[in-house]
Amino acid sequence: MSVHLGTRKLAFLSLLMAISVVLMILSGVLEFNTLFLLALASFGVGIAYREGGFSIGFGFLAGSLILGVLLAPNKLYCITYGAMALYLLASEAVYDKLFQVKSMAVRGKLLWSLKYLIFNVLYVPMLILAPKLIYAGKVDTRLFLLMFAGGQVLLFLYDKGYRYFQGNIWEKARIKLKFKE
Repeated sequence: MSVHLGTRKLAFLSLLMAISVVLMILSGVLEFNTLFLLALASFGVGIAYREGGFSIGFGFLAGSLILGVLLAPNKLYCITYGAMALYLLASEAVYDKLFQVKSMAVRGKLLWSLKYLIFNVLYVPMLILAPKLIYAGKVDTRLFLLMFAGGQVLLFLYDKGYRYFQGNIWEKARIKLKFKE
C-alpha cells in the first residue's frame, strides 16, 4: 500500500482523529459506556490502516493518543484506547501478511492464533502489572483467572464487531466518500 494519501482521505482522517479523541473524552464523561466508546474510537485506527497502510495507521494511533492524553479527563482510559488500537493495527498488519497463505482454513486458524497472541501480549502484562485498570477491588487468583477468561471472550466479541464494522459500515461509507479505487 502506498503512503501517499489524497487530500480527501487526509482531510477525512484528520476529522476521524478528532472524532476518536471526542469519543475518548466522552468515555470519561459517560462512565456507563466507557468500553463501547473506546472501542468505537479505536476503529479509526483500522480505517486509517486500510486507507493508508501501516505508517498512516500508526501515525493516526500516535496522534490520537497524544491528543487524548492532553484532552481526556481520565488519562487511564487512554491506556485502554491505546491497547485496543494497537491490537487493531497489529491484527490488520498480520492479516495483510497472511493473505499470501493459499489455504483459507490454515489462514483462518493462523490468523486467530496470532490475534489471540497479540491480544494476550498486550492484556496479560496489564492484568498482572495494573489490575486496577480493569477492576477496582482486590484481585485474588480466581478473579485473575476470571478476568483472563473474560478478556478472551471480550476479544472475540470486539474483533467480530470490528470486522462487521469494516465489512458492512465502512465499506458502504467509503463508497459514498468516493474512496473506492
